[in-house]
Amino acid sequence: MSAKAPITQDVMTIPRKLPEGPINLVGLTRAQMREVLIENGTPEKQAKMRVGQIWQWIYQWGVRDFAEMTNLAKTYRADLAEKFVIEIPEVVSRQVSEDGTRKYLVRIAGGHEVEVVYIPEEGRGTLCVSSQVGCTLTCSFCHTGTQKLVRNLTSAEIVGQIMMARDDLEEWPVPGEPKDETRLLSNIVLMGMGEPLYNFDNVRDAMKIAMDPEGISLSRRRITLSTSGVVPEIARTAEEIGCLLAISFHATTDETRDVLVPINKRWKIKELLQALADYPRASNSERITFEYVMLDGVNDTKEDAHRLIELIKEYDIPAKINLIPFNEWPGAPYKRSSGNRIHAFADIIYKAGYASPIRTPRGEDIMAACGQLKSATERARKSRKQIEAEAGL
Repeated sequence: MSAKAPITQDVMTIPRKLPEGPINLVGLTRAQMREVLIENGTPEKQAKMRVGQIWQWIYQWGVRDFAEMTNLAKTYRADLAEKFVIEIPEVVSRQVSEDGTRKYLVRIAGGHEVEVVYIPEEGRGTLCVSSQVGCTLTCSFCHTGTQKLVRNLTSAEIVGQIMMARDDLEEWPVPGEPKDETRLLSNIVLMGMGEPLYNFDNVRDAMKIAMDPEGISLSRRRITLSTSGVVPEIARTAEEIGCLLAISFHATTDETRDVLVPINKRWKIKELLQALADYPRASNSERITFEYVMLDGVNDTKEDAHRLIELIKEYDIPAKINLIPFNEWPGAPYKRSSGNRIHAFADIIYKAGYASPIRTPRGEDIMAACGQLKSATERARKSRKQIEAEAGL
């Protein structure tokens, strides 16, 4: 395929200049950690072993103080403390919804902020992770899309969100104590602020760290990456991350999707569907999730439901369709489809042989629901007319 993912505004914002002072070990791959340890005095013959030891302390036990790494010599621990740090994003605020959903506002390097959401459910707990400060895609139904892209998050800032949530849930195991297999944080969805495939390398490295069996140890099948359809990067996701895939689809014609998901102007529906049909990991046991937000009078007719089925069948994609009642936000140019309309839509999909769960809105009272995330300090005060004009409505 000749088309390449466009360079985002990120390269024109904050230069990638590393901060002065000690090196943060969080977010480094095993190979990168080995390299910086050797560069800072660790004998090359010992480096692999030292990486394994430090890795377990950071990612299995959640330890941030080198002095607590008791299987390392005291002099080596002191040397590490001089040259390195173990830092994760700072929690600025924490809100808890009536339904138990937790929304965190976290501050990263440069004083920027992103939102992270933890959703407790029966039998599992899902963390919705952000990959960018703001977003470059301007999807017209999404609150995050009204905030301009500031920059990509580093791998440390992405995996640090997982570590921050485990801190808050008090879920780090204690060395020597019996292992508790119950996970409060059992699933990751890359569905927070930003387009993950416009920050591919950092997202990949962070998820590889989260999946490492000697650390946080999440199964790749418990991680779902959601993309609006950056077609050239979809195959790489299977090859280099291996997680499940979700697509922000939301429309069954190019005319409607061009407005709702403007990236469609670059890669049309049929090009996207072909990339999904070719997705190496797609199977009946690892279906691709089609996310479909239900917008009153825009994309919720019976004709839309039948068209959606026809498209998926034409490309023979193992799929399930998540129907998402629109979560309204101040100034939003759309309304949520009625319950009757949503259920009628779901029924058509179900009768065609596809799973069609209707997502229960979570955390609406704290603006933590799907499409509502936006960092508080950069929440633009826009009128409905301004938003409609920008969306081309």
